[in-house]
Amino acid sequence: MLPPRNSLCLLLLLYVSGRAVWLFGSKNVSEGRVEIYHDGKWGTVCDDNWDMADARVLCRQLNFPGAKSIVTGKDYGQGAPGPIWLDDVNCKGTETHLFTCEFKGWGETDCTHKEDVGAICETGSINVDINDSTQSLDHSIILSDFLGQIFDDGNGCDFLIVVQSPTGNKQEDGTPEISVKTICAHKMILSQIPFFNASVGITNITVNLSLTCQPHFTSFIRYIYTRKIDVTLSSALCLHQMASNFGLKQLMEDIGRLFSKILPEDSTFHNQVSFYKYAVETKDLVLEENCVQYMAWNYQNLTRSPAWSGLSVGLLRALLTRSDLVAPDEYFVLQSVERWISEKGDSVDLETQADLLGRIRFPLIPAEKLYVIESSSLLYSTHKTVYRDNMLKAFQFNVLLFSNLTKQKFGKENKDYQPRIYTAEPWSIVLDLSIRTSSSQTHSRPIDKRQRYNNRYIHGYGYETSSYSQTRSKSFSTPVHNSLIFKDTVKRWQANILINRDECSNHRVRCESFPVAKLTSQSYISQSEILFRNRVLLVCQGQYVCQIKDFKGNMASISANATQVLPYPCPDDQFIYQIVVTPEYV
Repeated sequence: MLPPRNSLCLLLLLYVSGRAVWLFGSKNVSEGRVEIYHDGKWGTVCDDNWDMADARVLCRQLNFPGAKSIVTGKDYGQGAPGPIWLDDVNCKGTETHLFTCEFKGWGETDCTHKEDVGAICETGSINVDINDSTQSLDHSIILSDFLGQIFDDGNGCDFLIVVQSPTGNKQEDGTPEISVKTICAHKMILSQIPFFNASVGITNITVNLSLTCQPHFTSFIRYIYTRKIDVTLSSALCLHQMASNFGLKQLMEDIGRLFSKILPEDSTFHNQVSFYKYAVETKDLVLEENCVQYMAWNYQNLTRSPAWSGLSVGLLRALLTRSDLVAPDEYFVLQSVERWISEKGDSVDLETQADLLGRIRFPLIPAEKLYVIESSSLLYSTHKTVYRDNMLKAFQFNVLLFSNLTKQKFGKENKDYQPRIYTAEPWSIVLDLSIRTSSSQTHSRPIDKRQRYNNRYIHGYGYETSSYSQTRSKSFSTPVHNSLIFKDTVKRWQANILINRDECSNHRVRCESFPVAKLTSQSYISQSEILFRNRVLLVCQGQYVCQIKDFKGNMASISANATQVLPYPCPDDQFIYQIVVTPEYV
C-alpha cells in the first residue's frame, strides 16, 4: 500500500513526523479505508469498537470539519498485505491525532483485513456573509497553510506558467498588445491537474486569459495548493470559468452555488440572465438550475424588468416547463409570453412562436378569462389553430366532470393540466409577522416597499389597518377546484403562523422548529379525484420569493435560522408569508 504519488501534502507530513493517516480506496478524498503510516509502513485500523468519536478525530486530523458516518473496510477494499496497526481504538473525541487515542498497541490485534474500517468525512464548508461581498470557500485537507506558504515563497518552484491577455490596444508595428504575467509553481502540485501536463516532463505552459480575469489567476493557482479561496462578486465569474476550463469541478460547483447568494441583488434581472447564459456555456447544471429557479419563483418581477424582452428562447422555454413558476394565474403567463413574442417581432419564427404558446397551460386559465382571449390576444389571428385547439381543451376541462375526461391526460408527462403556483384571489392569503400590535388594537401604517412585489399584498392605496392577530391567523375560502363546475363548491381554510412551542401545543401539533405554518381545512368535502398541493412562499421584505415550502399534511416548516439555509438570502429574515392553495386532479 502506497500513498498517492501526487499528494505532496501527505509526503510533507511524513517527512515532518514520520507518521500520518489517510483515506484509501475511493475517488473522493473525503472518504475511504482508514490507513495509518507507522514504522515505515502503511497499515489499517480494525473496526472493533470503532465509533463516531473515533471518526471525528480522524476527520479533523485530515482537516475536514467533522465526520458523517463510519463504514466497514469491505466498501473500499481490504488493506492486504500490510499490517493492521490499530485495534480497539477508544477516542474521547477531543484528541488531535488518531494515534493519541487509546488502543491495544501498535500491531496488536486479533482482526483480519475483512474488518478494516472506513470513514466518510464532512466536506469543506462555504462561509457566506450576505452583508459582505467576500465569500470564503474551504476545501482544504491538511497542511493547507504550509502549502500556501510554499507557493507564496516560490522556493524550489520548477514549473513556469505564462499568462497572456490581449489588452485591446495595438503596438507601434500594428500587432496586438499583449499583457504578460508569469507565475512559478511546483510540478508535484500541478500534476494533480491534467490541464498542465506537469507530470510528462514539460517545465512551462502558456495560458490565455481575458485581461479582466488575469488579476485573479494567482489566487486560482494558490487554491490548487491550499484548496482555499476568497470569492468576490467581481472575481466570481472569472474563477468559475477557470475552474471549468481547468477541470476543478468542486470549485466550479461551489462558486455556482454562491451565485444564488447574489441573485436577488439585481432587480433588473440582467445579472440573473447573464449568469444563466454563462451556466449553459460552461455546462454548470447547478448554476443553471439556481438561475432558472429564481426567475421562475419571481416570474412576475421578471416580466416587468428591463431584461424581459432580451430573454433567449431557451430560457423562456425552460421557465414555461416549470410547475414551480409563481404567477397570479395562467392568463398572466399567456399575456407575458404574447408580449415577449410581439416585442421580438420577426426575429422569432412562427414555428418557435407556436411552440412557446403551446407551453401555456390553457386548461388552467380562469374560465372568465378564456372568453376574452379571442378579442384581446395579440397573436390570435396569427396562430388561430394553436389557440382554438388549446381553448377547446380548456373549455372541456371547465365543463366536464373528471370522470368524463380522458384520464391519460393527467399523467406526469402531460403538463397542460398540472397547475403552477397561482397567487391571485382566492387561491392565496398573506400573513405578515412584521406588524407588532396586540390583538385588541389596530395599527395604521403607510404602505411600504412590500407593495412592489405583488399588488395583492396591499389592497388599495393610502393606509392599511389590521390587527396583529389577523396577520398571524386568517380564515379564507376557495373553490374545491379551479374547474368552473366547482365554482360554487366552497372549501374553507384556516391559516396560522406558529412562532413558539406553546402555540404549537395549543394547536395540538408537534413542531421541530419555528416558525411553522399550519393550514387546515374547516369544511369536509369528499372529492377523491382532487389532491391539494399547498405551499407557503417566503417573500423577502415583500420584494422577492426566497423560499417555497410544501405542506406535509397540514404543516410546513418555514424555519429560516442558521441551521436551515435559504435558497436565496434575505437580510434580517424579514419575511412576508404567502399561503397558496393548489388543487389538481389525480
